[in-house]
Amino acid sequence: MEHRSLILLGLLMGQSQHGYQINEFIERNLSTVTDMKKPTAYATLDKLNQKGYIDIHFVQEGNRPTRKVYSINEKGRTYFYQLLMNNLSSAESVNYQGDIGLMFIDFLPMDQAVPALKERLKKNKKLIDLFKQTPAHGIRFGVNLAVNHKITMLEAEIAFLENTIQNLVHSN
Repeated sequence: MEHRSLILLGLLMGQSQHGYQINEFIERNLSTVTDMKKPTAYATLDKLNQKGYIDIHFVQEGNRPTRKVYSINEKGRTYFYQLLMNNLSSAESVNYQGDIGLMFIDFLPMDQAVPALKERLKKNKKLIDLFKQTPAHGIRFGVNLAVNHKITMLEAEIAFLENTIQNLVHSN
């Protein structure tokens, strides 16, 4: 829950927002760092409110239904900075699901394994091209750092796959 709380509190650091705005921003801009869905975001916002980190007030605009607007408070800012420091200073072991296949690659004939790895390489190259097309974020450089981290990790994956494919082809 900590990473979800960090995302939601971080979004509220800039301004108070209603749930739709928050979820729209997550879906449109943060899909590379989180797979948080709307129900999870709302449940996390409710927990943050229950713990006293955010305040909720209701706004009525015109004929629209009343909407909840979420705002971070001082206790929430303190908690946000604690979560942010923990996140920035943490080291994590990343589990790549593709490593499972690598563990069992010996059970495939190389004439099947190599094309599968080439397909994986192709998909990673398409993915890195998408990230490289991400426009630079002008206001806060942290978004640029996150995108650059994704690109760097994909470059490492691509280099690994190219080297592995070359070694497998030459070992047969």
